[in-house]
Amino acid sequence: MPIKGVSKKRERQYEHVKEGEKEQGRSEEDAERIAAATLNKTRREKGEAKDKRTA
Repeated sequence: MPIKGVSKKRERQYEHVKEGEKEQGRSEEDAERIAAATLNKTRREKGEAKDKRTA
């Protein structure tokens, strides 16, 4: 599933985090939410996201 506005590297990262969360017993929905949050955090930290949030 391509994610709009995200590089192939970040798509792989999303899938990797999602699979890792599922292996730890999280539901599909929770795993997707955690993977998306992790991806967004990484993109913000690397300056890849348009909207930079202050910590």
